[in-house]
Amino acid sequence: MPTLILLRHGRSTANTSGVLAGWTPGVALDERGAAQAAALPQRLSGVPLAAAVTSPLQRCRETLAPLLAARPELPLHTDERIGECHYGDWSGRKLAELADEPLWEVVQRHPSAAVFPGGESMRALQARAVDAVHEWNERITAGHGENAVYLMCTHGDLIKAVVADALGLHLDHFQRITADPCSLTAVRYTRLRPYLLRLGDTGDLAGLVPREDAAGAAGAGGSPDAAVGGGAGAP
Repeated sequence: MPTLILLRHGRSTANTSGVLAGWTPGVALDERGAAQAAALPQRLSGVPLAAAVTSPLQRCRETLAPLLAARPELPLHTDERIGECHYGDWSGRKLAELADEPLWEVVQRHPSAAVFPGGESMRALQARAVDAVHEWNERITAGHGENAVYLMCTHGDLIKAVVADALGLHLDHFQRITADPCSLTAVRYTRLRPYLLRLGDTGDLAGLVPREDAAGAAGAGGSPDAAVGGGAGAP
């Protein structure tokens, strides 16, 4: 079975403004996100990609644009199942405000029970994402062989949910995983089990530096809460 590279979109205008974007239209990459995307062709230069699959959202399509320009022969597919979580009434709201909602603690501590008002549950997010991955694994294997590598450009919470599944973790543990903007996570699928080869690789160690601000990344000296929606990454 193939190796899947999960690419989180580059940093977006919603990330830097502290807004939970969800499926809100018109959310683009910010200046740093565009630079992150521009670096992708070089970062992936040694990897023979069989195909790219993307979320339909603008920030993912913009992230892939430089890679597609460098590899015009690379097949591109769009799959709504790897689109962002449907956050419903939470979409477009400030994360600082959402942290005061009773549901926030459920999302942090017991995400398998979390259902976003007017949106979907975290369980539904994981189910559709994992289904998409397994179906694409079969499709890529059939077309390109057992040793193929392909790319999915998607979103932070979805990547965390797929990694949790690959590691055999209960969904309630998925908040222990992080995926910064434009990070690469690689999972090699085999007949017996998946193997996690890379997790949240950006090639930048700045995110390991302790931070004093309350808005800091989880586990980096800031807020102990997980970054719902994925966060903006290191400053």
